[in-house]
Amino acid sequence: MSEETTKDATGNGSTGTETTDRPEPRDVLVETRHTIGTADGDLTYTARTGRIVIREEEVKDDVFQGWTPRGELAVTAYTVTDEDGEPDVARPITFVFNGGPGSSSVWLHLGVLGPRIAVAGEPNESTPPPYALADNPETLLRASDLVFIDPMSTGWSRAVEGGKAKDFHGWKKDVEQVAELIRLWCTREDRWMSPKFLAGESYGTTRAVSVAEHLFTNFGMQLNGLVLISSVLDFGTQDFRFLRFDEACLSYLPTYAAIAHYHGKHEGRELAEVLGEAEELAAGAYRWALARGNRLTDDERAEVAAQVARLTGLSQDYVERCDLRPEHWRFCTELLRDRGETVGRIDGRIRGVLHSGIAEGMDADPSIDAIMGPYAAAIHHYLRAELRSELDLPYAVFSDAIEHWSYKEFEGRPINVVDKLERVMRANPHLRVRFEYGYYDLATPYAAAEDTVAHLRLPDAALDRIEHAWFETGHMPYVGESSRVEEAEGITDFVRRAATVGS
Repeated sequence: MSEETTKDATGNGSTGTETTDRPEPRDVLVETRHTIGTADGDLTYTARTGRIVIREEEVKDDVFQGWTPRGELAVTAYTVTDEDGEPDVARPITFVFNGGPGSSSVWLHLGVLGPRIAVAGEPNESTPPPYALADNPETLLRASDLVFIDPMSTGWSRAVEGGKAKDFHGWKKDVEQVAELIRLWCTREDRWMSPKFLAGESYGTTRAVSVAEHLFTNFGMQLNGLVLISSVLDFGTQDFRFLRFDEACLSYLPTYAAIAHYHGKHEGRELAEVLGEAEELAAGAYRWALARGNRLTDDERAEVAAQVARLTGLSQDYVERCDLRPEHWRFCTELLRDRGETVGRIDGRIRGVLHSGIAEGMDADPSIDAIMGPYAAAIHHYLRAELRSELDLPYAVFSDAIEHWSYKEFEGRPINVVDKLERVMRANPHLRVRFEYGYYDLATPYAAAEDTVAHLRLPDAALDRIEHAWFETGHMPYVGESSRVEEAEGITDFVRRAATVGS
């Protein structure tokens, strides 16, 4: 049930030396009231959706020119309220985004954390159109207020009229815009004294630790927790393009083995047994063989190739022809080539039709195809019909406007933000971190993320504040009802525990 009201929230601040006749951009948020039944009882909450103007200080020749509007970032926020519609500012608040870069927040929003979820079916059993939404009794709203953020050019976020969105299409500016929105929200909503969390998925984990460090370094804002879903903090652990393949091959081997197991290549064996063997091979004989290069004898090469082939489900001939180094996109098309099928990169459980029997790579990721329709339909319907937004912009689930993502700050070295995580964990002895891994995830393989955590330069007391959760899923643990519930309950429990540390 819902009760609709509308409200405009207009930002203040000067536009500096602007002399244009363009209208001053302003925040516009539409507000509605709802009630949902959960395992913890009924929750009454206020939903607000719309766009918030992000401004930057402008200084020219050491003279302050004012706050210049740069972008209008889309948010959808949920606040639990009392009978009079008043929020409890002592409740935790969690800021959520997905990754890409170039993805909107629709996946975590309507997949697992929000009060409504898209009904997308099970792996290889997707729902047909037209699609549906359902209440989410496991919503994180039980433990925390929520703000879902769509970074620049995703969702309904756009540059201001006359501005350039591409100025924000890069690591540094992306961090600055998201951090500024969080600072602004906490200031206007009186949430500086609330327990605060960031939750990100995929590149959203890169963003989350970078934003956490920026919030502390620039504003002194400390957080209670980070939820890092399918994380990638050190891109060098999975880079098949610019570095030697060896480290990526080692990171991907257990995931290849897991996917091969899922598709019947290890008949009669348990997944845990297969993963254990793959992890042992990657740490031992496989690592040694890759390091040897052309110093391997023919017999040594054949022996390792046979082991890799057996674990990955690929033929020994193929493993030898690719110099013991199968690349993940090619693995997707090679594993089930004899069936005319490919497996998904985002979720290796999901199969699709191979567009050509001789294709090196798939023409589209079937694991994205399987969920795009339900989520796209759900978010367009939900924001307009249920949350009463009047914006006519197309909601960019994935942004076509982002042609190039700038990593200029990392020029000449791998993209790596591990130091940001180490910094905030050293500075804040109460910050807790939850890492989530999917065994069938070829986008951010679990072994690479585990290796990153294993090499954190932190004392034992800090490492004790890190927890881990593994799922028999792909990149998105919430694809599939049982794993969705398990993930939702795990995140809710984490937030509740981390919010009460020291209280």
